Amino acid sequence: MRWIDGLEAAAAEKLPEAVYRYFRQGSAGGLSAGEATAAWSSYRFRPRVLTDVSTISTGTTVLGTPVMGPVLVAPTTLQRQADPDGEAAMSAGVAAAGSVLGVSSNAGTTFADIGAAGAAWWLQIYVNRNRDITKRMLDAAVAAGARAVVLTADTPVVGRKEDDGPTVWDAVQPGHLRANIDESLYTVDDLAKADDLTPDVIGWLREQTGLPVVVKGVLRADDAQRCVSAGAAGLIVSNHGGRQLDGAIATAHALPEVVDAVAGTGAEVYVDGGIRRGEHVLAALALGARAVFVGRPALFALSAGGAAGVTRMLTELTEEFAHALALVGVPDPEQLTSDLVTRV
Repeated sequence: MRWIDGLEAAAAEKLPEAVYRYFRQGSAGGLSAGEATAAWSSYRFRPRVLTDVSTISTGTTVLGTPVMGPVLVAPTTLQRQADPDGEAAMSAGVAAAGSVLGVSSNAGTTFADIGAAGAAWWLQIYVNRNRDITKRMLDAAVAAGARAVVLTADTPVVGRKEDDGPTVWDAVQPGHLRANIDESLYTVDDLAKADDLTPDVIGWLREQTGLPVVVKGVLRADDAQRCVSAGAAGLIVSNHGGRQLDGAIATAHALPEVVDAVAGTGAEVYVDGGIRRGEHVLAALALGARAVFVGRPALFALSAGGAAGVTRMLTELTEEFAHALALVGVPDPEQLTSDLVTRV
């Protein structure tokens, strides 16, 4: 069995049951979460033959940052429940693999400590009802070296989770959540997620930070165009790991529409959700993604093996991608084209 295939079981042995359930669960009936990986397996390849693949390259850039492979780590919360060093350990593991880390605005580690651990990182942000909270967090992230802002756009309210018994929130220790904001300064309503956002918020985030803004949670062509027209430098095709609207389209199937919608604009498109194999990475890039993000595999790798586990997971997925590149007859990710894949 592939080492990556055993990560979830290894993590389950170490994690409290409520934490493991929180990491793996989707919203409501779990339909979108459950079909994510199978959707990538609905693609088939049309490889080229008699091409020189004696030298394979997996390196690329994301918003100008060089990476050793197109597999990045998605922003996730409660990482200190997975490893005592939390986001700092995740950052160290990502740095060793030459990748980029998405950092949750709910992180339980200070941005300064995350940056000091070595990874190039992007801040994922929820815009709060009280924008002062968001502005302070953005200022702290810029000061600590964030290279981009990832606006989560699919969470005007949090998707319903159907728990029976103790939840992860009964296990969270003080200081393991929202380490980059003093919650005592604000009311519960202040801290709630803004539910009145429009594309104008993209420009506001750019003005506040001077950083490129990537919009996460895009599944439609018209939304993709609205975001890019408003100044987004990138889009992440995402259904929040199946944790928001249950029954939302699989990202593997939404990706081509979004790519086509912003072709020629210069905006970079990324995708997450269900990516577990190098062949899935190959399909995503052939369909037009610049890179992919993985969330649960990174959490399970951190839980099972700390920073070294994260490095191994990213490295092995990148090695599988390199192998798949050779077999599809393309030596460099920049040469991948959509005619290499077909959906069955």
